[in-house]
Amino acid sequence: MDCLPEYAELHCLSNFSFLRGASHPEELVERAHALGYTALALTDECSLAGAVRAHLAAKERGLKLIFGTEVTLQDGLKLVLLATDRRSYGAICSLITIGRRRSRKGSYVLHRKDVEAVVGPLLLLLSEKEEDARWAAEHFPGRAWIAVELHCGPNDRAKLDSLKRWGLPLVAAGDVHMHVRSRKPLQDVLTAIRLGKPVAQCGQALHPNAERHLRLRMRLARLYPPGLLAEAVRIAARCNFSLEELRYEYPEELVPGGETPASWLRKLTLQGLAWRFREGVPDKVRELAERELALIAELRYEPFFLTVHDVVRYARENDILCQGRGSAANSVVCYALGITEVDPARMNMLFERFVSRERNEPPDIDVDFEHQRREEVIQYVYRKYGRERAALAATVICYRPRSAVRDAGKALGLPPEEIDRLAKNFTFWDTRVPADSLVLQVAAALVGFPRHLSQHVGGFVISRGPLAELVPVENAAMAERTVIQWDKDDLEALGLLKVDVLALGMLSAIRRALHFTGLRIQDIPAEDPAVYAMIQRADTIGVFQIESRAQMSMLPRLRPKTFYDLVIEVAIVRPGPIQGGMVHPYLRRRRGEEPVTYPSDAVRQVLERTLGVPIFQEQVMQLAMVAAGFSPGEADRLRRSMAAWKKRGGLEPFEERLKSGMARNGYSAEFAAAIYRQILGFGEYGFPESHSASFALLVYVSSWLKHHHPAAFCAALLNSQPMGFYAPAQLVQDARRHGVEVLPADVNASDWDCMLENGALRLGLRMVGGLSEKSGRRVAAGKPYESVTAIEVNRKELRCLAAADALRSLAGHRRLAHWAAAGAGPRAPLDAAPVETSAPDLRAPREGEDIVADYASLGLTLGRHPLALLRKRLKGFLRAEELKSRPQGSTVQVAGLVTCRQRPDTASGVIFVTLEDETGCVNVVVWAGVAERQRAALLGSRLLGVRGAIERDGDVVHVIARRLSDHSRLIGALDAPARNFH
Repeated sequence: MDCLPEYAELHCLSNFSFLRGASHPEELVERAHALGYTALALTDECSLAGAVRAHLAAKERGLKLIFGTEVTLQDGLKLVLLATDRRSYGAICSLITIGRRRSRKGSYVLHRKDVEAVVGPLLLLLSEKEEDARWAAEHFPGRAWIAVELHCGPNDRAKLDSLKRWGLPLVAAGDVHMHVRSRKPLQDVLTAIRLGKPVAQCGQALHPNAERHLRLRMRLARLYPPGLLAEAVRIAARCNFSLEELRYEYPEELVPGGETPASWLRKLTLQGLAWRFREGVPDKVRELAERELALIAELRYEPFFLTVHDVVRYARENDILCQGRGSAANSVVCYALGITEVDPARMNMLFERFVSRERNEPPDIDVDFEHQRREEVIQYVYRKYGRERAALAATVICYRPRSAVRDAGKALGLPPEEIDRLAKNFTFWDTRVPADSLVLQVAAALVGFPRHLSQHVGGFVISRGPLAELVPVENAAMAERTVIQWDKDDLEALGLLKVDVLALGMLSAIRRALHFTGLRIQDIPAEDPAVYAMIQRADTIGVFQIESRAQMSMLPRLRPKTFYDLVIEVAIVRPGPIQGGMVHPYLRRRRGEEPVTYPSDAVRQVLERTLGVPIFQEQVMQLAMVAAGFSPGEADRLRRSMAAWKKRGGLEPFEERLKSGMARNGYSAEFAAAIYRQILGFGEYGFPESHSASFALLVYVSSWLKHHHPAAFCAALLNSQPMGFYAPAQLVQDARRHGVEVLPADVNASDWDCMLENGALRLGLRMVGGLSEKSGRRVAAGKPYESVTAIEVNRKELRCLAAADALRSLAGHRRLAHWAAAGAGPRAPLDAAPVETSAPDLRAPREGEDIVADYASLGLTLGRHPLALLRKRLKGFLRAEELKSRPQGSTVQVAGLVTCRQRPDTASGVIFVTLEDETGCVNVVVWAGVAERQRAALLGSRLLGVRGAIERDGDVVHVIARRLSDHSRLIGALDAPARNFH
C-alpha cells in the first residue's frame, strides 16, 4: 500500500446537493476513509446542509474533512471554494446566504463580484477558458487552481495539455457524485427527477459513465500525473478548519444597564418566586432555585434563559396564551420566570435532565403558543434581533415509500395511472419498498434520500453576531420566514442554541373558551370529581391529548382520579412504556391484582409514585444513578442514547455499565435485565415526566371546560380549526349528544366566528366553504339585511352563502337562495338595472339533497345523520347504541361514516378506526394482519362495514375487526372527509 500515491478529494457532492449527489455524506466519508484518502472535501452546491453529518462521521473515522461549496455563477462559470480557517468558513457561509436570500427557495443567484468580495477561501476553477483563469489569478492570487477532472472521456489528454497553458497551477479533482460506481443508475434517476422528464429523454444531461465516484488510488495514479495528485494533498494541508471551532455567543441586549446577565436573571427569578408564592417561598423551592442559578452561572447560560423569558413576556403582554413544556418544566427558574406552569418542587423531577455540567450544552426549552397567533411571536423575534441574527432551523424532507415510488415511476416513464396505482399501495407507516420490480428497486434506493429543506416547526436560532457567519441562511417557502441550512440534530450535535417557538391548537381553543365563560385558567377549580368521572368514561372527544383512540381505550382501565393520574395517563400510552412492557404491570398493581415490591429503599424513592414501574424517562435516569452508580451527566448521556439507539445503536456500553453497577450494589441479574429491557422500550419514544405534567394541565383544563361549558368549548374548538383528531362534524355531533343546541349559520344572525346565543351555539360564517375571512367579517358587520342584494360580496361568495343555506332568513330554502344569489351581486355601470321579478316556484331540496349540500359546504349537517336515511339498506348492521347491550366476545356487524383513522407508533401496527352513525360512535380495532390483508377497504372506504367481536372494558366498547367491507357507494356524492393519522 505504501507505493500508492496520497490523495485528497477536493470536489465532492453528497445527496444534500438535492437530486444531484447519489450518496449520503456518511457513505462518502466511510468510503474515503476505506480508500485511504488523506482528506475529503464536501462541496455541495451552494449549501452546507450536509456538513454536520459529514463532520460527525469524519470525526468517528479519523478522516480529515474539508468544508466548501460548489457554485455556478449567473454567467455560467462554475467553481469550488474551500475553507482554510474560521474566517474563510464564515465568508463561504455569507456568500451562500447572499445567493440564497436573493432568490426563491431552492435556488440561488451569484455574480462574479460576489465571489470577488470573498476573503480567505481557496478557489478551484471548473472551467477550460483562458479568460476565466486570468480572472481567478487576478482576484485570488496564490489561492486559485484549475481543477483537472478526468473521467475517461475521449479528450482527457488534450484537455490536460490545454489547461497547462493558462498559467494557473493544476490540481486533480473528481467531481464526485457517489461513493461507489454502482450508484450510477440512481444518479441517472435523480437527474431525471431534477429535470422533470424520463431518463430516456435526458440525453447528454446524464453523465456518460460511472467515473464520478470515489476511485481507488491505484486507478487515480493511472489517470493523473503524480504532481496533480500531490497538489491535492498540499491544498488539503492548507485547509485546517473544523466545525469544532464554532463558538456560539448568546444575545446580550436583554440585560439593562448596571446589571450583568447573572444578576439580572437572579433578580427576575426572585421576583417571579415572590409572585408565584404569595405567602412566602418554601425553603425547598428557594434551595432548588439557588442550586439552579449557581449551575446556570457556572455554565454561563443566563442569556439563554433571558431570551426565552423575553419571548414569553411578549406573548403574555399581548394576551397570547403560552406554556413551556419538555425539560423546561424541570426548572424552578423557568417556573419563576413564567415559562412553565408546572411547579417542579411538587413533581420530584431531575434538573440534571434540563441542565448538566457534564453535558455542557444549552438546555432544551419548548414553549407552546396559540397556533393561530404564533406568527405574531415569530415576527417579534425577527424584529427584536433582525434577520441577520435570527432564523428558523431547517427540517430535512426525505423520500418516503410513496413519494419515492411516484418519482421513480415518472423517471422510468411509467404511465400516470400505473404510478398512481403503485403509490397507493404504500402508507405513511411503511418504511421500506419491496424490490419486486425495477421501479420498486429504484424507489427502495431513494427512500431516506433528502429531497429538500423545509422549516422546523418553530426552532429559532438566535445569535449575538451575524448568523450567516455561523451557518448559511436561506429563504423559506413561506413569506417573511428565513431558515438556516442545519436541522435540530445538527444544532444539538454542535451545541448551538435553539429556542422552540411552537404552535399548539389547544391553547387557542382554551383561550377562546375562557373568553366565552369570562374565566381565567387560575379560576378553574382543581380536582373536580365530576370532571374525572367524565374522563373515566372516555367521554373525551375534543379534549387535549386524551381524545385519541389509544388514550380513550386506556382511560376506563387506568381510571384517573387525580392530577398525577393524568400525568401518568399522558405518558403511559406511548411506545416507550408499551414496548418496555410497563403498561400491564402498572395497571395490575393499580387495581391491586399484584403486589408492589421494591428491591431497595433507594429504588422505592424513585418508583413509588408509579407503583414500582418506570413510566418516565427521568425515572430511568434516577434508577441508573441510585442502582448502578451513574453520575447525573452519565445518566443524561444514557437518556440521549436511549433516544437514538434505534437509529444508530450505541447502548451496548451502557448495558454493561448498568448491569455491572447494579450487581456491585447488590441488585439481582433479573432486576438489571428487566431495567435494561425497559430502557430499550424507551428508545421507541418515552415521555419525560416534566413534559407529561405540562400536558396534563391542559388535559384537565380542557376536560373541565368540556364538562361544565360544552357549548363554549365546542365553539372554541370550531373557531380554532384545524386542530385535533376530530373534524367539525364530529365535534358538533358530540356537543349535540351532550345537550348543546346548535343553530345554523345565517347572514342575519352569525358572526364570523361561532358564538354563543342564549346558551346555544350559533355556527359562524367561518364554517362556510369558499367564503374568505375578509368577506365573512364584512357580511357579519353589515347585518341585519332585508334582501340578498344588500349583501356586499361578489357573486361567487354569494353562491357560497346560498350553498351553505346561510341565506334562508332572506330567500327561503337553498334553491330559492341560489336563484336570489344569481340575480344579486355588483353590476357594471353600463349594465341594465335589475328588473323586479317574483321568485319562481322552485321545489325545496329533498332531505338527502340538503344533507349532501350541508357536508359539501359546511363539512357537517344539523339535520338527521346520513345513516338515518340509509338504515333500511343496512339490514343486519347494528347501531352504535345497540353495542352497549352486547356481551363480551359476541360477533356483531356495524357500519358508519369513517371519521378518524389513527395508528399509534407501536410495534403492533394496530389501527384504530372511529365510525359514526345516527346514534353515536363505534370504536373499531384493526390488528396489523387484518389491516394488511384488507388495506383497500380500510384506507379507501368512506362508509365502512365491520364484522368483528365485542370487547368491553367498563363502559367502553370496542369492535375487534375480522372483516371489512366498503359501502361507500350508498352515500354517493356525500363528502364527509375523515381525519386520518394525525
